[in-house]
Formats: sequence, C-alpha cells, structure tokens
Amino acid sequence: MSNLKATKRENSSSGSNSRLRAQGLIPAILYGGKDRNQNISISKKEIFNIINSDTFLSKVLELEIDGKKEKVIPRDVAYHVISDEPIHIDFMRIVSGKKIVLEIPVKFINHPDSPGLKRGGVLNIVRRKVELRCPAETIPDEIIVDLKGTDIGTSIKISSVKLPNNVLPTITDRDFVVATVAAPTVIKEPEKTAETTTGEGTEGESATEGAEAVTKDAEGVKKDEKSKDASTDKKAEEKRPAEKKPAEKKPAEKK
Repeated sequence: MSNLKATKRENSSSGSNSRLRAQGLIPAILYGGKDRNQNISISKKEIFNIINSDTFLSKVLELEIDGKKEKVIPRDVAYHVISDEPIHIDFMRIVSGKKIVLEIPVKFINHPDSPGLKRGGVLNIVRRKVELRCPAETIPDEIIVDLKGTDIGTSIKISSVKLPNNVLPTITDRDFVVATVAAPTVIKEPEKTAETTTGEGTEGESATEGAEAVTKDAEGVKKDEKSKDASTDKKAEEKRPAEKKPAEKKPAEKK
C-alpha cells in the first residue's frame, strides 16, 4: 500500500489552484463517509510514479493529513487538455462494511504453459478490465487469469477466474468471456522441393530462349525494313527524268 502526504487548502479558487500547480502541487478533494468533504493538495513528484499505472483508479492508498491517516481510493483524475498533466484528483474514503464498484485490470500469467500458444495460437483479450463489486476491505489490485493448459479454441469465462471472497462481477445475467485462445492468423507457405526448384529453372531457361528469339525476330524485321528502304530509293531514282544536256552550238556555215 502506497502512503501519500496531503496538505489542507482553505482556498479553492481557480487562481489559488493555479498557484499550487506552479509550485508542483496537484489540487484534490477527499469525500465519502461521515466526515465532510475536504480540499487538499498532493505533491506531483510524490504521486507521479503511481498515477500513470493501470491500477491507479482501483488502488487503495493511505493518505496522511496533519498526522491523521486514513485509507482512500482515487475515483477520478482530470488532465490538462494540452500538456496532459494531472490538474485535479478525487479521493474517496474507504468505509468499513461498504461495497465499492470498481474496474479491476486483468493480468494473464503462464503463457509458456499454454499448448495453444505454443502451437502458434493467439491470445485474444476480450476484456482488459472487469467491473467488480468489492467490499472496501478486500479490493483486489488485479484479476489473475492462468493460461496453463489452454489450447486453441479455449474460451476463458469469468466463471473460471478465481476471485477473492465476496467479490462479484457486476454483470450477473451471463457468464461472459474474458479472453480466447484463437488459431494463428498467418499460414506458413510450404517449403520448396527439389522438383519445384527444377521446374522454376526450366521456366527461366524457356524465358531466356524466348527473349533471344524475340531479339532475332526484331533484327530480321530491321533488315527487311532496310531492304525495303533501299528498293524504294532505287525505284525513285529510275522514275526521275533524265537531265537535259546543254545544246551544242553548230559552227557557222561558210558562204
């Protein structure tokens, strides 16, 4: 159980709370039981390690105010919209004999002892937290689910989970599923055999031969085109009219 020291605060205005936050303190309120509500503040450094844990809102803490200690449980945390820093905490007094409804986190153990997970199965978590009705004196930190002996296709229901005495789920009309061990979602491809490798080699050779044949055909087409161009040029020359030679001058006749 974690112990926290708190300080009373008389002023609860927004300006006063802002000054407290600037000093590294978090404004908070303590309520519940027969005592009146009390405005307090907590050191951010002192609570930093536990406030970010999954079990913070279901964890019993011992709060000391002016030398007086009492058991409390965090019920709500407000965070700054930009910095995501905690700016206010609600604590509730634990009153003996009363029952509290809490969401308790689920923890799975003995993964290596699950035959289904060993064979490549997947743990499909349906509920990471379960809402329980607990006596104030026996609030569990977590719900333990043992995976030992679970095979593919196993559905782990709340009835198979061991809970502390007088601790009951709030859902009572059905035996709901907490997790399942499902079949693997990825199917391994069969390894390539020697015949498959040989077949692939033959196909590769065929593809190469085909490529060579295409190259030869292309060369043949180019040769034909060159022959056609030469023949066309020759015919064009034959059709051109012969150039006229300049007429020779006849010698003048003697009289």
